[in-house]
Amino acid sequence: MKQVYMDHSATTATDPAVTQAMLPYFSEKYGNPSSLYTIGRQARRAIEEARQLVSDLIGAKKEEIIFTGSGTESDNLAIKGYALKNRAKGDHIITSSIEHHAVLNTCKYLEKNGFKVTYLPVSKDGIVNPHDVEKAITPQTILITIMHANNEIGTIQPIEEIGKIAKEKQIIFHTDAVQTAGKIPVNVDALGVSMLSISAHKLYGPKGVGALYLRKGTSIEPQLHGGGHERNIRSSTENVPGIVGFGKACELARERLPRESNLAALRDSLIRGVLEIKDSYLNGHPTKRLPNNANFRFSYIEGESMILNLDMKGVAASTGSACSSTSLEPSHVLMSIGLRPEEAHGSLRLTLGRENTQEDVDYVISVLPDIVNKLRMISPLAR
Repeated sequence: MKQVYMDHSATTATDPAVTQAMLPYFSEKYGNPSSLYTIGRQARRAIEEARQLVSDLIGAKKEEIIFTGSGTESDNLAIKGYALKNRAKGDHIITSSIEHHAVLNTCKYLEKNGFKVTYLPVSKDGIVNPHDVEKAITPQTILITIMHANNEIGTIQPIEEIGKIAKEKQIIFHTDAVQTAGKIPVNVDALGVSMLSISAHKLYGPKGVGALYLRKGTSIEPQLHGGGHERNIRSSTENVPGIVGFGKACELARERLPRESNLAALRDSLIRGVLEIKDSYLNGHPTKRLPNNANFRFSYIEGESMILNLDMKGVAASTGSACSSTSLEPSHVLMSIGLRPEEAHGSLRLTLGRENTQEDVDYVISVLPDIVNKLRMISPLAR
């Protein structure tokens, strides 16, 4: 059976060159990077080389990169860390209604601890209006956190415009760039952000390692207390193999970034083919979206059934965020763009990657109509 992986927004395969770069740090150069002897210094040197490679991908300075255990930890460290450190300056945070749960649940945690959070609406295409951001600012606003691109529907947000507003109002601005780094150009100065979160396993690196860009002069409260690693901001003995792999993945992503835009042609071919199915619709903006993201909804059927049937045909896909795949609740993102619960339940996310071809796209387009028709025949909603 043909195997087609189209869930690259959930995770990516570790690039063979990344795996190769990591291997020596498991069993040869395995020293603790805080140790003074040779294999410890080797590990420390490898971390600093990786830090440079990560910073190069996003146009940052090497010393502004803090390694973490994931994109989720990076979001938590940025939002909780800044809010708790700077509470004396204000207690108001602005975010959007379609953020990843790593941001939304962190904001909800802060609300329980006395902070006020404004959750901005989005358009039917899933775009935050910069004017809404500006209108939401109060004298107590200390932080704005808006994702660079949505992990479910792929919409790219007007981060540069929001960054200009934040700079003018002298408010710290954080963006979750987990879905954009390595897919589209990401430059912290052009975006106007003071903090930015990324994750290795979304760009063909290993799982279990992420990074937070922290602009020089931005002060945050550590969330882990221990030996004072990562400039006393993130204590824990560093995951040296993971960090080395992250660095290599960023190096490869930077080299291959011009080719990532080629995925847009495959994406558009996929969209055209799927929309030939009766009562199918594209979720998100038709053009202001990630080059690899296509998110659909189909009337009268449930997304989970589509996923299982596609899997039987060798196609790996999802209904939305992998982090909430066990939830029975409709996607908060799809509800935020105005869909009814039954519409949101009928969603399918197909996200392309480097190894996908037109043949893969054609295969999905060939098997999906029969799956949709079969599910509609047994659906009480279609009667």
